[in-house]
Amino acid sequence: MSKKQPVGVVYSTNPDYQYQYDDEPMAETLPPARQRLRVTLDRHHRGGKTVTLVTGFVGTDDDLQALGRTLKSRCGVGGAAKDGEIIIQGDHLDKVRQLLAADGYNVR
Repeated sequence: MSKKQPVGVVYSTNPDYQYQYDDEPMAETLPPARQRLRVTLDRHHRGGKTVTLVTGFVGTDDDLQALGRTLKSRCGVGGAAKDGEIIIQGDHLDKVRQLLAADGYNVR
């Protein structure tokens, strides 16, 4: 979680000045039955290494991290969950699809 940062003004000598803060609305995590996840293989910009990408997750960053952690541990590999996508190292397309479908996600 990041601190709230004032928008526009860095410093003011006016003691009555009220800073404006950029309030980002928290995205609610949809239930698994309403999620539409895409599972694909990718090799672009990865030095020829194959990774399994899970995209289309709608929800908070914490829930994305938790789902990524679960998939990585069940597949027994490393990876990352950032920018709304989960990266699983290696070709685990079928296994990831089965795991997500078993958890109730709509998988393409």
